[in-house]
Amino acid sequence: MSVLTRTIRATLLAVLTLSTSGCYYGELASGQLRMLWRREAIESVRADPDRPASTRDLLGLVESVRDFARGLGLDVGSQYKSYVEWPGDRVVTTLVRTRPGSLEPVPWRYPLLGRLPYRGYFDRAKAEAEAVRLREREGYDVCETGVTAYSTLGWLADPVTSPMLERGPASLVETLFHELVHATAFLPDAADFNESVAQFVGQQATIRFFDAAARGEIAIPPDLAWPETARVRAQIEDRRLIAESVLAFRDRLAALEGAAERDAQRDELEQQARASLRALPLVVLDPERVAEAARLSDACLALSGTYARELPRHEAVYRALGEDLEAMIARLVRIAEEEAPAERFFADVPNASVRD
Repeated sequence: MSVLTRTIRATLLAVLTLSTSGCYYGELASGQLRMLWRREAIESVRADPDRPASTRDLLGLVESVRDFARGLGLDVGSQYKSYVEWPGDRVVTTLVRTRPGSLEPVPWRYPLLGRLPYRGYFDRAKAEAEAVRLREREGYDVCETGVTAYSTLGWLADPVTSPMLERGPASLVETLFHELVHATAFLPDAADFNESVAQFVGQQATIRFFDAAARGEIAIPPDLAWPETARVRAQIEDRRLIAESVLAFRDRLAALEGAAERDAQRDELEQQARASLRALPLVVLDPERVAEAARLSDACLALSGTYARELPRHEAVYRALGEDLEAMIARLVRIAEEEAPAERFFADVPNASVRD
């Protein structure tokens, strides 16, 4: 995308955001402006001896991730060349809503982006107040989630944020790849596709990045606690097993939608789901903690579906392309440039062309 095109789209986004009536868009614009005002060049932060060494070391990875992403065919542009110190453990709190007895999100509609299953707030208190209103006044089930990063889809130069650094190098690297997928290609009205393809490509790119680091192809800050590639790969596999287990529970619950006995059976099914999580053969994560912490409300299951329901289809495309991640990204870019429907991405691929 040309610089001129980016400028036009960024200006259009700002005009639409600021001119749309309603306090929500005002809060969104205010938060984005705070983000822009607080940006510092990563080079300046890394050169500041008063900054924590861990912060400087983690920021030292970012340019390597950008270079690696560029080599895979992702559109890096001016993304993640700046840093923002942001209070708390999140940048945005997102809400997902579902109607009683349903596992499908009720979307919100946005200018340019179409329908999305979530709404994000920079102000956590406002997000929590809106969640209460949606529950008590409108009867929705609501899932609240803290988010350490989000993408403006290439319209603005997104910064690395301090909450992105808190979980260590593997999480930082995967988050950057995930968000760069969004900045590269985004299909309107296709949230399940956009989130799942970003998750799949982000995870595969992370594994490749750590493989390259193990071969000495990527410079690692010497004092940075660096996980072994096998551990990174195992943790990603753990999370995929967890997602499969949660989606299995979601499917069992979905089969009861509209049935009179749904509420009576839901508690029993949830206990079975937590027992299944405890029995998972996880390598890095603790199954007991995973089972206890799993968010299995209807709205949270809807969010899980958005991110993970189509992962097997992406796996099928990846394998059909000979596990060529660059070819998979090129396919994604082509679909976005042609403004084709998401289903075109899966066309002619066994086990992927038909959605479950």
